[in-house]
Amino acid sequence: MIVENHQIAYRNVASKYYNFLPEEIDLAIQDFDAILSEHGYNSVGKMFFSIMSNPTAEVMTAKLFIPIEENDFTIPKEEEVDFSSYFLIDRMIMTRLTDDFDAQSQVTFWELLTYIEEHEMSRKTPIFVEFKETNAGQTYVEMSVGVQ
Repeated sequence: MIVENHQIAYRNVASKYYNFLPEEIDLAIQDFDAILSEHGYNSVGKMFFSIMSNPTAEVMTAKLFIPIEENDFTIPKEEEVDFSSYFLIDRMIMTRLTDDFDAQSQVTFWELLTYIEEHEMSRKTPIFVEFKETNAGQTYVEMSVGVQ
């Protein structure tokens, strides 16, 4: 089920672009977390990313986002890390995946794009993927995209 009027909002968000094979996303996440830790920054335990490339591409281009505890951010330019004190995207459509994330993510990506077309909307952002957890500890994924 796709819902409208979704938003993504976080404070103190570090972000970095990566190119990787889809099955190696964990390596990109570990690298980014290590860069932040190495410079004294602490993740608040949440991570999300935007898919910049076609999801069928062999090498994926994505921007990883990690909210951090700290309010001030200074990191060497060569690390190529950006920082936003507030990150907000509203007017989004969103759907959830509760299992078989790898297989379902391709299908869900195209479902979101089809929904946009069928409802005569315009896509305004890349697809965002957020890993979340229920109070019972079950992991799920929210996929969303900004629309107009």
